[in-house]
Amino acid sequence: MDDTIAVNGTTQDAFAAVKDAFAQNFAEGLEVGASLSVTLKGEPVVDIWAGDIDTEKSRPWQRDTLVNVWSTTKGVTAMAIAILVDRGLLNYRDPVSQYWPDFAQLGKSDVTVGQLLSHQAGLCGFREKTTVEDYYNWSRMCRRLAAMKPFWPLGEGSGYHAVTFGYLAGELIRRIDGRTPGTFIREELAEPLGTEFWVGLPEDLEERLSLVIKPPQPAQLVSDNAPDYVIATMANPPIDPEFPHDRGWRAAEIPAANGHGTANGLARLYSAFANGGSVDGIKIVGRDTIKRATAEQCNGVDRNLGLEASWAAGFSRNGRGMYGPNADSFGHSGFGGSMAFADPSAKLSVGYTMNQMHSNLQGDPRTLRLVEAIYNCL
Repeated sequence: MDDTIAVNGTTQDAFAAVKDAFAQNFAEGLEVGASLSVTLKGEPVVDIWAGDIDTEKSRPWQRDTLVNVWSTTKGVTAMAIAILVDRGLLNYRDPVSQYWPDFAQLGKSDVTVGQLLSHQAGLCGFREKTTVEDYYNWSRMCRRLAAMKPFWPLGEGSGYHAVTFGYLAGELIRRIDGRTPGTFIREELAEPLGTEFWVGLPEDLEERLSLVIKPPQPAQLVSDNAPDYVIATMANPPIDPEFPHDRGWRAAEIPAANGHGTANGLARLYSAFANGGSVDGIKIVGRDTIKRATAEQCNGVDRNLGLEASWAAGFSRNGRGMYGPNADSFGHSGFGGSMAFADPSAKLSVGYTMNQMHSNLQGDPRTLRLVEAIYNCL
């Protein structure tokens, strides 16, 4: 192991192998800057970080370094939806149009909230030309989605809604609660738990920001003969790893893809969901709500990803050991490598953030190594 890798933070003795695995990712040149946080029964057992915010090593990575976590954002948005369910303001079995009447257009009146959140609605992208600047206009995105004809009939599978998920879920939050999804997440999740997660990053926090670094090899998201819905999802506009370099992206609320957070913040959020909905006496949701939020809505080969997937109401259910050996683990991972999950069986939560993106859509060697090491220490 490269002894020059300075890993900062704290690790309980029983989890020393996790720190070693984290350092190994740096020693193999897989990382530039990264953080890892693990809680067990609500208590931090690993909270470590290392590296730099850029390849020029202009500033060391810190415990509170913020970074865009891409689709790891979706899991936090799913938590926000679960809060509304827990309060009796929303039901996963209800039609979306009950809360968003305009959504019923062009055959969408039967789409349930659960189907919407599990990527079954066929609203994974847009037919008309779309720019990244369009993503910054909330009302425009929601009007387009409400007026859109789905790419496939309801009941004919799921197709990952890479960006549109955030507007669909977020508009439900806005219509039911009145607050924007970013404000709701901050006020109902992050602040009660004494941490932070930003969907819409305040400009004064950019001094703590690490920009992401594009993968050494670009991810192949669209094949030459891809169906129209894959092109709409992945190439209209093409998903650029450097979107987060733009202040417009960071300032907007895109609850599927532009959450900015820390590893310890993500682990703290998931710790409540790993421990029956409460941690340190702070209740976020009830146990029954977690069961409903994480129940399987659909499974099979995802139309857009081409991978086996099991979707709950916004959460990715555990598959192929991605989130450890226990079947009831759930969470979400992000483009390039970030991840966060809860394991209710072990009362464990994990948050991992980094700036060096890799092109693996599934099976990032860094997270596989970290998850294996964590469970070997239990």
